[in-house]
Amino acid sequence: MRASSLAGSPRCRCPAAAGRSSSSGARPRLRLRATGSAPPAAQKVDPFAERTVYKDNAIDKFFIKLYSQKMADQLNGVPVPQDAKYEDFVSISKEIMRGRGSDAQREVVREVLRNLMPREAPGAFRRLFPPTQWSAEFNALIASMAFFWLVGESELREADVVVGPGQVRRQRSVVYIKKCRYLESSGCVGMCTNMCKVPTQAFFTEEFGLPLTMNPNFEDLSCEMIFGQAPPPVEEDPVYQQPCFIPQCSLAKRSEPCPKTDTARPAGAGA
Repeated sequence: MRASSLAGSPRCRCPAAAGRSSSSGARPRLRLRATGSAPPAAQKVDPFAERTVYKDNAIDKFFIKLYSQKMADQLNGVPVPQDAKYEDFVSISKEIMRGRGSDAQREVVREVLRNLMPREAPGAFRRLFPPTQWSAEFNALIASMAFFWLVGESELREADVVVGPGQVRRQRSVVYIKKCRYLESSGCVGMCTNMCKVPTQAFFTEEFGLPLTMNPNFEDLSCEMIFGQAPPPVEEDPVYQQPCFIPQCSLAKRSEPCPKTDTARPAGAGA
């Protein structure tokens, strides 16, 4: 009877009992298996998907017409509409690129900048604004307020600025352009590099004597203008390896730098 009663009794299946009945005496290990999938990688946002709408006032239109005319003067007879719009300014920029190498494009822009001011202006600027922290911060302040028509909304920021070999100084001399109007309108890495970044850096650094570095961000079309920091040689600049925008440019190849950045560079070089 004792044997039959034990046979009919339910067995304890609790973990503790199972552990005691094990010959080794070790407790069983709990193994957890993940059932959820890893979160998907963040996809890049197309910076051209949503276009910025500008409402140019009379002052904006005046400067658009002035700059467009000065650039058209370099093209021997390219007409500028009486009521010139920003699109006309970009179109003239593209005409300057046509048939010119990268060095010639940059020199045209420097000549335009020279023609926008009296011949004595660079010398006067050097005397008024020697390369000091105050000069860098003052010119950054002016740039953050004066060029909305050209580059769009911007703000003044404080940052660590490389003011010399091994010298870093905290100063409020960085203009952060939130979404560059020129880059958004042109959709061209080569135009950004040769018609804006490189000649503007060279003009301030070499002719005005105030170092300037411009760092465009091709992921979101923002840009930093760092007054007081000397620019690197273009061959050492990350922009030199930047591919074209896809699908903005018919020359675009994901694995190769934009061919318009340096027209003298052999095809496939630097990839």
